[in-house]
Amino acid sequence: MQPLKLQPIPYQGSKRQLAPRICKLFPSAVETLYEPFSGSAAVTLYAASHNLARRFVIGDVLPELVQLWRLIIEHPDITAARYRLVWNEQFTADGGHFNIVRAKYNTERDPILLLYLVARCVKNAVRFNRHGAFTQSVDKRRTGVHPDKLERTIRTVSSLLKGRTTLYCGDFKDCIGAAQPTDLVYMDPPYQGTTYGRDKRYAAQLDRDRLIDGLKDLNQRRVSFVLSYDGKTGDKVYADPLPSDLDIDHLEIHAGRSSQATLAGREEDTVESLYVSKHLLKNWKKLPDFSQPAKIQQVLFA
Repeated sequence: MQPLKLQPIPYQGSKRQLAPRICKLFPSAVETLYEPFSGSAAVTLYAASHNLARRFVIGDVLPELVQLWRLIIEHPDITAARYRLVWNEQFTADGGHFNIVRAKYNTERDPILLLYLVARCVKNAVRFNRHGAFTQSVDKRRTGVHPDKLERTIRTVSSLLKGRTTLYCGDFKDCIGAAQPTDLVYMDPPYQGTTYGRDKRYAAQLDRDRLIDGLKDLNQRRVSFVLSYDGKTGDKVYADPLPSDLDIDHLEIHAGRSSQATLAGREEDTVESLYVSKHLLKNWKKLPDFSQPAKIQQVLFA
């Protein structure tokens, strides 16, 4: 199964390319798939397009992102039309159009403006300051996703998720609080090494101990989960491994050449970590081997 091309919210760091391999770990029947750190919700979109779950819960702590998902799912025509207006304005406004939109978003928190900023900013790399303001600058090499393409994507995503998706804004533990053993939780939280500092990649920080407590709670409730966390690029490791007493299996996925390292003139591969819960492990006699290079895996797991 190939990666899903649909990506209405083009976040850098999206798991779109890895979604086919991540979803290989899913059991044959999932009642509800929870994605409490949704971002671009790449795993949810892949699972929905391949009928891997009956229902979905998309959650995030950023209210404007959750509102944007609601607009995409429930009002695709309005969402596409409003994005088109903002996108077209860049060709008639002064050169500071992006900065004007960014300032307006930081004041009004309009989710459509957030969509434009994500689509137009440098490398789709979202950055927020400690006050929660969007800080990333404009990518002068391109104009962002064309409205025609985005409209087709939004319509398709709406048809996939409408009527079987619940949206949640708030803490991840509350989002997954109703999960049952027949459900599955996929988590892609902020990495320990990328969530702190003056300009963060995420709107909110996540305490490592709180994440561990959440995983222990899922284990106690016999809820299966897959967690994308830590990893490394070259010699740089993003976080310490999670404790072994969580009864989880640690897999490594070779995600291919790091675009950040390539821009800096280095040839380094990115290796993503996956942690699989003990309740999910019982479905496997032998887990898939993700250790081979990314190009080989794309063939093996197609």
